[in-house]
Amino acid sequence: MVRASSLFSQILNLFSRTEFQQAVKQHHAERHAKGFCCWDQFVAMLFCQLAQAHSLREICGGLACCVGKLRHLGVETAPSKSTLAYANEHRPWQLYETVFGQLLGRCQAAAHGRKKFRFSNKLYSLDSTMIDLCLSLFDWARYVQTKGAIKLHLLLDHEGYLPTYAVITEGRVNDVRVAQTLDLPQDSILVVDRGYLDYALYARWTEQGVWFVTRERSNADFRVLERREVPSRGGVRFDQIIELASAYGQARCPHRLRRIGYEDPETGRCFVFLTNHMGFAASTIARIYKDRWQIELFFKALKQNLKIKTFVGTSPNAVKTQIWTALIAMLLLKYLQLRSRRGWSLSNLVALLRWNLFTYRDFWAWLENPFDTPPIEPPPEQLRLGLG
Repeated sequence: MVRASSLFSQILNLFSRTEFQQAVKQHHAERHAKGFCCWDQFVAMLFCQLAQAHSLREICGGLACCVGKLRHLGVETAPSKSTLAYANEHRPWQLYETVFGQLLGRCQAAAHGRKKFRFSNKLYSLDSTMIDLCLSLFDWARYVQTKGAIKLHLLLDHEGYLPTYAVITEGRVNDVRVAQTLDLPQDSILVVDRGYLDYALYARWTEQGVWFVTRERSNADFRVLERREVPSRGGVRFDQIIELASAYGQARCPHRLRRIGYEDPETGRCFVFLTNHMGFAASTIARIYKDRWQIELFFKALKQNLKIKTFVGTSPNAVKTQIWTALIAMLLLKYLQLRSRRGWSLSNLVALLRWNLFTYRDFWAWLENPFDTPPIEPPPEQLRLGLG
């Protein structure tokens, strides 16, 4: 009996097979399935992300080369290209959204207490990124006349910088429409850029006890009600209590807002922030907005290290399946970063995992010291004696 298993097998052990099967039943994902189950599809698509396979041929060929090690992954044989393509096109992508939520709970437990700011409020950033598609292949994703695109809208929790909510829409969908569907916990803080300007949405957040921080648009019409004292040192230039002056603005947001001017000491650029939080120091509001840059870094890391710019299927279901498995892989990598004391950069972790997926090592020892962890040789199979 082989007592050792590959790094890929030990990574898959982080997923509860019981919970996975519950998700399969919830979405009826294996209806009419014959032989190729959802776990096999999940293993293949996670291999696509971690091994950075560029096509169905590379996914199926890469798994077929390791056929002797697939049993430890819960897979009997490598799939054929047509089988995997059919599963990606027809099995509901919502299954992997559920698996993402299952893994998120474990990641949040590992990230508990890892926050940059001293206040107890939950801090979130909301933003979207465009994923360009070839219109001749993805004709359902029309963005402009000659271009196809979809949008990935993401809510980032700054405690561990984990993605907690994602929506995939057509490229033409306005960001504000997605923001309107959010149900944020009371007393949380949401950071958004100027693309989410909606005075009615600001009023709803204020009435729900949700704090927001954003940038002010240059054409905003307002009245200054109070000018607060600002410290002589630091980058704060003004701190004002305002109300919207236009009839349109007053009808949609009758609440008082706070307007803060801040000059970045490093670049000399001036920023004007708008918030409904009256208690924090003006410099804290500026630091909160500056930390919004983490969601931009998240999108950059997602596109550079995982497969969401090129796709192995062209149907809407196949594209969403690949994006959700990419988000699962990103959560997995974040979890490994949180568990390790080594201080991995995401790109190095992805690269070394790709080269060692099917090596036999103790995974957690390898995670702490990838260069000096000796391989574990599986014992040879017992020879059968033919007595007759």
